[in-house]
Amino acid sequence: MKFKYLVLLLLSTLGMSNVGFAGQAEIVKVMLEPSAHRWTFLVTIKHDDKGWDHYADGWRIVDAKGKKLGHRTLYHPHVKEQPFTRSLADVLIPKGTSIIYVEAHDKVHGWNKVKVRIDMKKDKGPRYQIRRKQ
Repeated sequence: MKFKYLVLLLLSTLGMSNVGFAGQAEIVKVMLEPSAHRWTFLVTIKHDDKGWDHYADGWRIVDAKGKKLGHRTLYHPHVKEQPFTRSLADVLIPKGTSIIYVEAHDKVHGWNKVKVRIDMKKDKGPRYQIRRKQ
């Protein structure tokens, strides 16, 4: 009997929450474009945004040691716009850096441990493409 009430309480609590069961923010794809000595990133993110309490609120670029190279803050939920793409221009990738990562963040789960690994020596890879000027 107590178990029944516990289950009902749990279900009603979840039903009242607007956080719900949205998972972590996921990077769908990354497009990179060189511009002079800097880069523009176009990052497509997918997340089941639930509103102001639980939404994808940013993404960042880090090197292999975890040093932040760029960050894009997302200031509002994208409940009806999924997946969505946002850009970040003027990102400096230090000379000699061959591997970088792009990772997504949401307000509830924090940084997703599943990152997009980008090999700057290759024009294409899993979930990324570099459009180099010819």
